Amino acid sequence: MMELICIDLEASGLGTKSYPIEVAWINDKTGEYDHFLINPESAPDWHYWDDNAEELHGIERENLVAKGLDIVNACKRMNKMLAGKTLISDAFEFDRFWLTRLFDATGIAPSFSMAGLDKILDREQRLQFNLLAKAQFRRHRALRDVEDIITCIKTVLFAGRNATTHG
Repeated sequence: MMELICIDLEASGLGTKSYPIEVAWINDKTGEYDHFLINPESAPDWHYWDDNAEELHGIERENLVAKGLDIVNACKRMNKMLAGKTLISDAFEFDRFWLTRLFDATGIAPSFSMAGLDKILDREQRLQFNLLAKAQFRRHRALRDVEDIITCIKTVLFAGRNATTHG
């Protein structure tokens, strides 16, 4: 199987002024992973906060300020560990928006690229993925969500291989 690296982000909300507050990724092939909180006070204009989003992910802004990485260290850490890699997101438009927001705030260019599920799953497989993902209990914490995403992708890919060898 190809190298599968999935990423997930949690954010301050879904609006255009929202920003990333938690990042997690897992390399399914090597077992490498990382996850961290981001301190919104390390970016000049990151003030937007949606209480409904906090209810979903359960991360309080005070916790981000106390335990989060500053935005420059967050970008450098990702660039160092993910250079030249392609990261898969099941919510590509949202995750790309927030990663762009993060990197733009620092002036640092990402050393990696991102793609949606269509990079690795065909249309039918994406439908199967969506059904499986909806059946999961998502915790809305980035690392656990990435684990769930990888489980769904592997289930769909494995089912497809079985269908072609046994069908």
